[in-house]
Amino acid sequence: MRLEGQAQRVTVYVSHTDKWKGHHLATAIIQQCQQMGMAGATASLGVLGFGKRAAIHRTHLFGGSEDVPEKIEIVDRPERIAVLLPVLEEMAQGGLILVQDVQVVRPAHDRSST
Repeated sequence: MRLEGQAQRVTVYVSHTDKWKGHHLATAIIQQCQQMGMAGATASLGVLGFGKRAAIHRTHLFGGSEDVPEKIEIVDRPERIAVLLPVLEEMAQGGLILVQDVQVVRPAHDRSST
């Protein structure tokens, strides 16, 4: 899907150890977004952060990690984001969900057209 102009970005902050029906939550969210045909979604691990319980979560020096923060970002048209939000609210019950208006100035290359 080609996405240009006005769009919205949803950012979901969760813990890397969060689960959805026994599966890694961020992976489940990305898969759900793909099934719903969203324009794009990315998950990133944080190095250091804290949330509602104010406990610091961090990645350790030699690769081990505690309960590190994870961020999922989804971009699509506002009307499609509106359909996705109730799904995210159910999946990420302990997470923080932000919605921001954005403008896509350089759309990703559409691989299906080449």
